[in-house]
Amino acid sequence: MTGKVTVIKHPLLKHKLGHLRDKHTNSNDFREITKEISKILAYEAMREWDQMETVSIETPIAKTTTERIKNPPVVVSVLRAGNGMLDAVLSMIPISSAGFIGIYRDKFINNTVEYYFKMPENIKGKEILLCDPLLATADTIIAAVDRLKQYEVGKIKVLCMIASKSGLERLHYFHPDVEVLTLNVEEEMNESGYLVPGLGDAGDRLFQTK
Repeated sequence: MTGKVTVIKHPLLKHKLGHLRDKHTNSNDFREITKEISKILAYEAMREWDQMETVSIETPIAKTTTERIKNPPVVVSVLRAGNGMLDAVLSMIPISSAGFIGIYRDKFINNTVEYYFKMPENIKGKEILLCDPLLATADTIIAAVDRLKQYEVGKIKVLCMIASKSGLERLHYFHPDVEVLTLNVEEEMNESGYLVPGLGDAGDRLFQTK
């Protein structure tokens, strides 16, 4: 597999992912667990952040200096399932701005269709944290990355719960520079494009839709 893929392994994450997979997990619990996992993905995505600045502050005891994040990443949600991750990631990086990309795969034209694109001003050179719970065929993520690169953004990191091996290979065929952070790589997809064993349609389970 080409490209950088970071599989975050931790007993708590395995426990939480197991509940996401369970078809009996209700929508409210699914949302809450998605938020919990998203915070950890954001934490890991920022682990090597080196754009920091030193500022002077005063504690209740004495004057000192501290470090703060400079030039924070833009958090981008791939609608609609990415919205289940967005607030949690922003809660970890509250100084970040947010963008939204609405893309779906149209089975009749066998291609992706963009219906919404809204970004903050001046995203040129900005690092992007691209949020989508599932990376299956990778068609949507590839289309989203294509659009972001038209704006000459900086490094792009994809945050997802689970990803397919074939989807990762396809993403990195077109965009080998994109880093993916996930909890697990699934070996299989079924004929409908769902990950196996997967967790079903994340958007439907988040928002109780069909």
